[in-house]
Amino acid sequence: MTPETMKKAAVAALEDIKASDIVVLNVKKLTSMADYMIIASGESSRQVKALARNVADKLREAGAEIVGVEGEESGEWVLVDLGHVIVHVMHPAVREYYNLEELWTAPKAVRKKLASKDA
Repeated sequence: MTPETMKKAAVAALEDIKASDIVVLNVKKLTSMADYMIIASGESSRQVKALARNVADKLREAGAEIVGVEGEESGEWVLVDLGHVIVHVMHPAVREYYNLEELWTAPKAVRKKLASKDA
């Protein structure tokens, strides 16, 4: 399964059960870890877990390998690792706090400055 096909299937799985604020980031040039990062919100822990589970189930049915799923216990932020595609499903408050969209789209000089500041 190609990264593009995985990306489309993951977005469709999120849309199936009403994820909000779905954002797809092409991170191919920023990291060797993945080609795409998908970020979506769920309004409750139950919905966050259901969204992540639906992504994993639909992609598995389509023949993709699920590398890992993290965060299902709390349901505040669940990560589904599909290899070339990483899906983050988060509560809106958690998403706002970590602001992954800005982190992954900030200019390279700003990312370096932020990284050295945290060290």
